[in-house]
Amino acid sequence: MASAAEQLAANFSFSAFGKATELKQRLLFTLAALVVYRLGTYIPIPGIDTVAFENVYNQVSGGVLGMFNLFSGGALERMTIFALNIMPYISAAIIMQLMTAVSPKLSALKKEGESGRKKINQYTRYGTVVLAAAQAYGIAVGLEATTSELGSVVIDPGLFFRLSTVITLTGGTIFLMWLGEQITQRGVGNGISLIIFSGIVANMPLAIAQLFELGGSGGFSSSPVGSSLVTLGIILMSVGVVAFVVFMERAQRRIVVQYPKRQMGNRMFGGESSHLPLRLNPSGVIPPIFASSLLLMPLTVANFSGQGGPGWLSYVTSYLGPGQPLYMLLYAAMITFFAFFYTSIVFNPNDTAENLRKYGGFVPGLRPGKNTADYIQYVTNRLVAVGSLYLAAVCLLPEFIRLEYPTVPLYFGGTSLLIIVSVTMDTVGQIHSHLLAQQYEGLIKKSRLKGRR
Repeated sequence: MASAAEQLAANFSFSAFGKATELKQRLLFTLAALVVYRLGTYIPIPGIDTVAFENVYNQVSGGVLGMFNLFSGGALERMTIFALNIMPYISAAIIMQLMTAVSPKLSALKKEGESGRKKINQYTRYGTVVLAAAQAYGIAVGLEATTSELGSVVIDPGLFFRLSTVITLTGGTIFLMWLGEQITQRGVGNGISLIIFSGIVANMPLAIAQLFELGGSGGFSSSPVGSSLVTLGIILMSVGVVAFVVFMERAQRRIVVQYPKRQMGNRMFGGESSHLPLRLNPSGVIPPIFASSLLLMPLTVANFSGQGGPGWLSYVTSYLGPGQPLYMLLYAAMITFFAFFYTSIVFNPNDTAENLRKYGGFVPGLRPGKNTADYIQYVTNRLVAVGSLYLAAVCLLPEFIRLEYPTVPLYFGGTSLLIIVSVTMDTVGQIHSHLLAQQYEGLIKKSRLKGRR
């Protein structure tokens, strides 16, 4: 027999959506916030010759800059106020989470509940300002040293340009940080993930057009037939990656939980069997985003500064650029690390085992308490190991393809497709939750009316 939740989910319709006033308001707020973000990606920073910068960017758009431009939603190639995007905030969040794990003071602060979480978030915001300012200054210095066939990229180099660039780029990142928090609180879905998601999706039609143009003009092979077959293969690979991601994100390991029978009066209660669902990839899309943020941001600043900086910067970017063996090795290692690290933060086996013990539940064959917690930890570690391998494989598959076909648009990469699919599934799941709550409220109101009658 289907559960009440499953029956309600089966009855979802446009009429149910029309009655969900709060959900419509949340969706409209989310769409409006993302429109504001997209408009900001077309406002250039002051003091830049946009034509000269476009000429320079087209010459070095591959590799590091191309990957960072992917996450910035095209803001970098136009050098707009959102060129840094939300990456400094993600880097600051990573640093704070690492510090929370190693610092007793921050660890105690985290255990204080809501007040401690607010303080940690405030420290993260301070860290975002510092990182964004440092990265903005590096980009400003690099832009001053950059020239093209059309002349200097900066119209009037000097202290004023550096100061205005730091203020503009840092302010853009702070605004996106605030916007992401507002989407999370007043909209639908995770605000930070949706900002990255919208930037990738907005440029996806152009990437599809570029792919077909390359396939039709023989951009992948000297033979038109061979080039068309490569284009078809890339499309089929993308569809396969999407299907694989959906399957892996839905996969679960269910631990059987038994509840004992209890007698109350002449009636017998309990005795039913349930399960504890553990996702194969409990960390979601966070590890690739964290790994990309740590790898791409320093390399982007080095790439800009390298045009007028020391030679070792060019040496670093050449060996740590996308497609290079060292880059792929570090990327896979960081994804694996953050998969385990983030899972340890969001999921505590000891708390789960304690909750089962409080409600009388137990895993058959295991004693409640420490034995159950150790078993849940053992299962979780195995799941995270498989999940991290899946994330690394999806994110690195396009890198191997680009070794053979370097002109393939980055938007068909595994990281971008992983973010699109994961964020879409998470957002749709939250919409379903709101609709489910709306229908439950409707049933409660009807039952109250019947009771009064």
